[in-house]
Amino acid sequence: MAVGSRAVSGLQQARDFLDESEALHNLIAGLSDDDLGQPTAFKSWTINTIIGHLHMWNHAADLSLNDPQGFQSFFRGFSNFTRAGTMSEFEAQWRDGLEGQKLVDDWIAFARKMAARFQKADPSKRVEWAGPSMSVRSSITARLMETWAHGQEIYDLLGVLRKNEDRIRNIVVLGLNTYGWTFKVNGLDAPEPVPMLELEGPSGENWTYGEINDLEKISGLAEEFCQVVTQTRNIADTGLKVVGDNAHRWMEMAQCFAGAPETPPKPGTRVTARR
Repeated sequence: MAVGSRAVSGLQQARDFLDESEALHNLIAGLSDDDLGQPTAFKSWTINTIIGHLHMWNHAADLSLNDPQGFQSFFRGFSNFTRAGTMSEFEAQWRDGLEGQKLVDDWIAFARKMAARFQKADPSKRVEWAGPSMSVRSSITARLMETWAHGQEIYDLLGVLRKNEDRIRNIVVLGLNTYGWTFKVNGLDAPEPVPMLELEGPSGENWTYGEINDLEKISGLAEEFCQVVTQTRNIADTGLKVVGDNAHRWMEMAQCFAGAPETPPKPGTRVTARR
């Protein structure tokens, strides 16, 4: 078990967030500052950019839990800046020159402290975010999802086949719960019924969600379903079996994260590099 994980008990999603952060830290802790400047296949963001992105929004989530007024002030500043500038420019300004292994050290140290604070909180407490408020459990699950999704870009760049754990079940549930959001953010009504999920977790355990329906169903590896709903893979680059019009429409534009509608990567553009 990771050192940081031993300090966290209680809310399972807080432990899972920390474990995912520790796994990503283990991947990049030995990289040089030059290595951390390499661009990934995600919008050419460098590893520095990705870690900085995770670090800043971890801070924002922590503010939403412990300092709601501080979060409001932070988000006003972000909103005002991005009317003319970009999110990446705001994040770079927020980091104020912090990069390389110093950034990596600050990110993981904060993630450990943040996870410990979240595990003590009431899971049902409402906290603010960019859109509607959410529960503490949903907030830390979103941070887990972001860490896992952006981490995939780094695994791909470094040519490392990721060994997932069953904690990605949190992302499966988030992906399913955002079925309606995927259509709404694209200006569409969500068709019924919601497809059934029949997935195999990393441990080999079978995870089934929804009513039995052989006409609207997605089956296969849970990690590939997570890759599609986080837009780290095109559905064509997975082995998922998709049956039904609703299921096909969902998988073509699935988006489990907040914000404006994003276009999934084109087939063959997001893969693990061969080394």
